[in-house]
Amino acid sequence: MTVTVVKTATATKTATNTSDGNSAKTAARKAAAKKRTKKHAAKRKISRTSLQRAKARRAVKTAEKQIGDPYRYGATGPGAFDCSGLVQYAWRKAGVRLPRTTWSIRGAVRTKVSWGHFEPGDLIFTSGGGHVGMYVGHGKMIHAPHSGTRVRIDKLDAYRKSTFVGAVRPGV
Repeated sequence: MTVTVVKTATATKTATNTSDGNSAKTAARKAAAKKRTKKHAAKRKISRTSLQRAKARRAVKTAEKQIGDPYRYGATGPGAFDCSGLVQYAWRKAGVRLPRTTWSIRGAVRTKVSWGHFEPGDLIFTSGGGHVGMYVGHGKMIHAPHSGTRVRIDKLDAYRKSTFVGAVRPGV
């Protein structure tokens, strides 16, 4: 920064005011840049895992709202579901697109999960891979079981474990 000395008092005062004005503008620009940096840093702090868990919570809540809806083969809701239609609908509401059938869902989702390591939102495949439900926590899953039943929550009991063929974690 170059400083010039001016003989008159008013000229000196004006030069000082101008330089203070520039300092104020520079300080304001720096403060705005710092604020933008903090805002972007906050966005970057959300990990993929945290984002997946948030989507999973939304999918679980959506599925739970469907409790009592009737099972209907091939139905994808709202109002009636088959097993894969229910999980597809719930995850779609959470912002994740899944294929239509149990087989294609299981093959398309890359993150596999073993028995006992489930987190809410994980999709559990049983009955030779022909049935899917969503883990809701506390050893339970929500699913649309079969014709003549309604969407409900059931325990992951010995039967489910004996027919377990795999699980996946969508949204990762």
